[in-house]
Amino acid sequence: QVQLVESGGGLVQAGGSLRLSCAASGRTFSSYTMGWFRQAPGKESEFVAAITWSDGSTYYADSVKDRFTASRANAKNTVYLQMNSLKPEDTAVYFCAFAYGGDYLRETRGYNYWGQGTQVTVSS
Repeated sequence: QVQLVESGGGLVQAGGSLRLSCAASGRTFSSYTMGWFRQAPGKESEFVAAITWSDGSTYYADSVKDRFTASRANAKNTVYLQMNSLKPEDTAVYFCAFAYGGDYLRETRGYNYWGQGTQVTVSS
């Protein structure tokens, strides 16, 4: 089992920034992937970003590339999502997810465990 605890959501004006954190505990291993997804009301879950733990490779959705940055703190088993230049369309519940492998990292089916989600609201 892996437990994921997220923090850092909130309300921000358009153009502002937020940083989300996701701490993993439990049966983690040296080679895994952590991802971020979001879901807005009435919409399907959407891939946002992912980072591989072994070498820190990052992957982004086109909609957030150059605005969002995923990073990790190895000693803390924590991944971060720095979100800059936020737009109203970024409003959603953001979930972090854990995968033992790296297949299908842009799809929800690629992940084994999920956090509880944190609300991000961007006002115009």
